[in-house]
Amino acid sequence: MTIQRVTFLIAAAILSWLLASRVRLYALDRLLDIPNERSSHSAPTPRGGGLAIAVTALGGIILAAILNWIPWNLAIALVGGGALIATVGWIDDHRSLSALTRFAVQFLSAGWAMYWVGGLPSLSVGFTSLHLGYFGIILGVIGIVWAINLYNFVDGIDGLAAGEAISTGVIGGLILLAMGQTGLAIVSLLIAAASAGFLPLNWAPARLFMGDVGSGMLGYLFAVLAIASENSGAVPLLLWVLLLGAFVFDATVTLCRRIAHGERWYHAHHSHAYQRMVQAGRSHAQVSSTILVINLALAVLAIVAWLRPGLFLIAIGAGAVLLSIIYLSVERIRPMHAHSHSRG
Repeated sequence: MTIQRVTFLIAAAILSWLLASRVRLYALDRLLDIPNERSSHSAPTPRGGGLAIAVTALGGIILAAILNWIPWNLAIALVGGGALIATVGWIDDHRSLSALTRFAVQFLSAGWAMYWVGGLPSLSVGFTSLHLGYFGIILGVIGIVWAINLYNFVDGIDGLAAGEAISTGVIGGLILLAMGQTGLAIVSLLIAAASAGFLPLNWAPARLFMGDVGSGMLGYLFAVLAIASENSGAVPLLLWVLLLGAFVFDATVTLCRRIAHGERWYHAHHSHAYQRMVQAGRSHAQVSSTILVINLALAVLAIVAWLRPGLFLIAIGAGAVLLSIIYLSVERIRPMHAHSHSRG
C-alpha cells in the first residue's frame, strides 16, 4: 500500500465527515426521524447521513478506476448499481416508496452487477470449489438483494451499521492486501473509510442517522465486492459472509421466525436480537460495541479458514455455532415473541 493510496483513504474519511456534517444541517429541517412504538431511539433525530458515505465511496471508486487502481468492470458494477440503490434510498428517506418499487430497483441493480462481474461460476469451500454454472447468476442476484435488505434491517441503533462496515471493510481489506489483491483491497478499505467519517456523528448518542440511502448501498457494495473477490480467486465469498456474520445471522433468523409466526415480514418491527438487547436495558453503545467484539472473533475464524483451507468448513461451522449461542442467550434475556399479542 503506497503513501498515495493511504492518503486517498484518509482524505475519503475526512470528506465523508464533512459531507455528513452538511447533510445533518439539511436533515434538521427536512428529514427528522420521529420516534414511534417501533423505534429504538427516544428523541427526534435527522436521518439521511448515509448520503455522505454514498458520495464518498462511489466517487472514490470512480477515482480509483481513473487512476487504474481497480478494473473498470468492477467500478461500473459497484457504482452503477450502488448509485441506483442510494438514489432510491434517498427518495425513500423523504417519502416512503412501495415495497414493489424498492424490490424492482434492487433486482435491477443486482442483475447489473452480475453482468459486469461475470456472474458467479463457482463457489470456493476451502479445499475445493463447487461449479454453479447459470445457477450462480440466480444465487448471486438473490444474495445481493438479500444483502441490501439485511443491512437495512440491522441499521436500527446508534453506530451499529457504520461500525460493522468499518470492521468488515478493514479486516477484509487487510486479508486482500496480504493476498496481493490491491485493487479489491482499495474498495474494501474505501468502504471502511467512508463509514469511519460518518461514525462520529452516528455513535451513541447519535446526532445523525444513516437512513436507507446508506444502509442499502453498503449491503450492495459488500455483496458485489464479495462476489468479485470470489471470482478473482481472492477472499472466498463465504468468508465475507462470515465477516458479516452477526448481521447475516440476526437478520436471516429473525426474518424466518417472523414468517413462521405469521407476521408481515416486510413491515417495520423491533424484533432483531440487537434491538431486544436495547429493550432489555443495554445502551446503544454497549450493544454496538459487543457486536464489534463478536466481529473480531468471526475475523479470527475467517483468517484461520483463509490460512488453512482444510479447516474452511470447520471455521464456518464454528462461526455459526458461536452466533447461535449468542442469539439463544439474547432469546433467554428477551424472548422475541414473549409480549406479542397480535399478528402483523
